[in-house]
Amino acid sequence: MTKLRNIAIIAHVDHGKTTLVDKMLMAGELFSDRDKPGELIMDNNDLERERGITILSKNASMTYKDVKINIIDTPGHSDFGGEVERVLNMADGVILLVDAFEGPMPQTRFVMSKAIELGLKPIVVVNKVDKENCTPDEAHEAVFDLMFSLDATEDQLDFPTIYGSAKNGWMSTDWKKPTENIIPLLDAIVEHIPEPKVEEGTLQMLVTSLDYSSFIGRIAVGRLQRGSLKTGQQVALMKADGTVKKFPLRGLFVFEGLGKVKTETAQAGDLVALQGIEGFDIGDTISDPENLDALPVIKIDEPTMSMVFTINDSPFFGKEGKFVTSRHLKERLDKELEKNLALKVEPTGTGDTFKVFGRGVLHLSVLIETMRREGYELQIGQPQVIIKEVDGVKSEPYEELNIDVPEHISGKVIEMVTKKKGQMLSMDPKGDRMKLVFEVPSRGIIGLRSNMLTVTAGEAIMTHRFLEFRPHCGEIPSRINGSMISMEQGTAIPFSINNLQERGKFFITSNSEIYEGQVVGEHSRPTDLCINLTKTKKMSNMRSAGNDAKVKLVPPRVFTLEEALEYIKGDEYVEVTPENIRLRKIFLKEHERKRSKNAGVSA
Repeated sequence: MTKLRNIAIIAHVDHGKTTLVDKMLMAGELFSDRDKPGELIMDNNDLERERGITILSKNASMTYKDVKINIIDTPGHSDFGGEVERVLNMADGVILLVDAFEGPMPQTRFVMSKAIELGLKPIVVVNKVDKENCTPDEAHEAVFDLMFSLDATEDQLDFPTIYGSAKNGWMSTDWKKPTENIIPLLDAIVEHIPEPKVEEGTLQMLVTSLDYSSFIGRIAVGRLQRGSLKTGQQVALMKADGTVKKFPLRGLFVFEGLGKVKTETAQAGDLVALQGIEGFDIGDTISDPENLDALPVIKIDEPTMSMVFTINDSPFFGKEGKFVTSRHLKERLDKELEKNLALKVEPTGTGDTFKVFGRGVLHLSVLIETMRREGYELQIGQPQVIIKEVDGVKSEPYEELNIDVPEHISGKVIEMVTKKKGQMLSMDPKGDRMKLVFEVPSRGIIGLRSNMLTVTAGEAIMTHRFLEFRPHCGEIPSRINGSMISMEQGTAIPFSINNLQERGKFFITSNSEIYEGQVVGEHSRPTDLCINLTKTKKMSNMRSAGNDAKVKLVPPRVFTLEEALEYIKGDEYVEVTPENIRLRKIFLKEHERKRSKNAGVSA
């Protein structure tokens, strides 16, 4: 059996994890003749490249000193907790990557707590030590404190630390002594990460991930816990509900470089992909038909938030997207359920509306953005946190919120968060910035980011992670300002926008196509205001000095998808198409809105 190491890489968003994996693969001489220098290999999804975050876990492998190293890339955000749990089940050790300036971040804490629970051995890599004002030694201390607070064992606390700069391609055991390459890290992996523990016994494997090929269908991916596999052998699929099905193994693959290679046999400890098994789910066990023995099912954190997904029924329906019917929407959500473990979908009474449950606004907005790029049109309702009974008490999710702001505006930030029922836990000065930590209900975080960025002129850095369900804390003030709503369908005329600028902020540019019931801006008062932006200037043959001066329009506020979802009120939808994100009222006509308000109905 080849010498083998299975490692997962854990890091906060933007700490350089994907860059490090690239450098490791290059050290394995896989990419000496790369086609596209400067492009990250592991984040191969457009959305991941744009946002600079890893959403889907991926596998790669390299060989160093006759040792095969399987590298498993993990998502860094707790909203993708479903991915994290599965991935760590395949590893024997983890590389914890931290920024030499920022140290371990809250999302790192979430993934690390899962790794400590599973008893995985960590190697700490302090990255970006060439950054100005960085404090590698403090970052190292902070990692030790983090591990200690997570109840790490003595062996886990005795972790090796490597310093370096992934971007510049060097690693060293001493950050003051740069080297020429990342060999010290590869040596540490071979020395400190244990080989896979191989149990004696018959075949046993947990399906922890899935792949899809248009040629051969769904492929089950997991780590072979014990026993061996051969192409063509009979295997049993043990479902979570106790049913057992038998299949011949039509294809067996192992990971090589960035792809999969067909193999005839695989041994315990290998990461493998199996072809020919039908109807499997993540968490099912592949076992020996003669000696059925199921592994424990993976426990996934529950969803904390829900949104209503419905078909687009606006006047612009079907103009920009390819997939617009409820059948398309249902098929796409069913397909997502197969691989997105932390997602749940419930149909509602009407056939064209679905309630989708997820781990947070980011988790669900990534799904919506992916669908939008695939050509779907849909509408999404206001995010709602899940309220449930715990020991007979009405409870809601709470989160730990970390905010990094310039010191002179920290007072405003504290005031904003306390209005949202947040409680401050700590306040640490770091240079001319302040690091604030709060516990706050998830409801309080919805819509907080956009207000925070306005108040701090874009200076605030906000991260949050789920803690637990706690007793419901009562009313939380939401957006105070009303909406400006279009009364007519047509083109937004610059002259009309100019006349109404003092009434509020606009979300649309001049000459945009708009429709009745579309939210075109934010009113400066708490009430909604219906306006006509399609009215042109009255023409007369009288001319007066200064009348025809060019109008100066304030640039409109442009929402990202997450900002739009956090901004809307309960009686509004976000309309998402491949080309546009629009805000609209659920009831487009004013008399319908009044009737629903009088009836006390909130759609």
